Amino acid sequence: MSANTTRSEGRPPHATGTAGRRGTAGIVLLLAGTALLLLWVCAAAWFQFEPPLRWAVIALAVAIGGTIALLAWRRRAAGWMALAAAMCATAAWWASVTPSNDRDWAPDVAHGATGEVRGSEVVLHNVRAFDWRTEHDGTPHWESRRYDLDALETVDLFSSVWGNPAIAHTLIGFGFKDGSHIVFSAEIRRERGEEFSEIGGFFKEFELVMIAADPDDIIHLRTDMRRETVSRFPLRLTPEQARTLFLSYVTKANELATEPEFYQTITTNCTTVIFHLARLVDSRIPTDWRILLSGYLPDYLYDLGIIRTDLPLDEVKRAAVLVPDGRPPPASKPMPVPQADQL
Repeated sequence: MSANTTRSEGRPPHATGTAGRRGTAGIVLLLAGTALLLLWVCAAAWFQFEPPLRWAVIALAVAIGGTIALLAWRRRAAGWMALAAAMCATAAWWASVTPSNDRDWAPDVAHGATGEVRGSEVVLHNVRAFDWRTEHDGTPHWESRRYDLDALETVDLFSSVWGNPAIAHTLIGFGFKDGSHIVFSAEIRRERGEEFSEIGGFFKEFELVMIAADPDDIIHLRTDMRRETVSRFPLRLTPEQARTLFLSYVTKANELATEPEFYQTITTNCTTVIFHLARLVDSRIPTDWRILLSGYLPDYLYDLGIIRTDLPLDEVKRAAVLVPDGRPPPASKPMPVPQADQL
């Protein structure tokens, strides 16, 4: 018997040749799956629990992950069964985390808008009209206001950038012949003392709320108090499209009031909500990467011809910036109605 044969017989079967490579690949795959699950559970626990429960859940997850890793080396089949069980338990827990409208909300999102439609008249409840002294301190005012859809005259998209120019908060404003304005904003619904987190938006940390606000509240807050760069882009819509878009916001607000939803950083945010509602106005509007990178949404609307195109895009964007001055934005002028082949 040769020396090579002797050495091969002295090794476990899974450590030789193709079987050995498959065994190693299986162990690596099992360990990788365990590590990913452990990281996800720890991140979810961080945003879902407060100490000391947060640390207890993370410690339990680490202990289970360590057990699966140990099984991967000794009893791989049992390790896969343990990982599958852990994944099922995690999925069951995650499914049990449901949105709610009943929490101790931050004052500025304490109430979501609701609306009643009576023919051409819409009564909006919980219209926010705060008097802001600082970006965190304002005198609360929640009102009910009436709007005549037959007098709907302008529709504006507001884009508010505070840091990364690729990311913006988007709002839709409506103007009426009597000079009244209302701005809708799909926002995270923070609990009292809670701060926004992009990562937390992946882990059901926030609900979604539809805020309807006076522009002297919601636009003034962003331009003057938060010192964000806010731009207004008048939209080229037909009266029928403007009316449909307004009513779609009322419908969405009523839906959120009865069936709460979680905010999701990518799939359910301020811009994706606008896109889904715009699809109700015109189902031909195409999807585009700039819907996710919302800072480039004006570029997307420019390409579609939904905002003014009589100037180069850079000039259109410069002219759209609102100057902080403590006043509500002036009424925009209605743009020429686009032809059907421009949408």
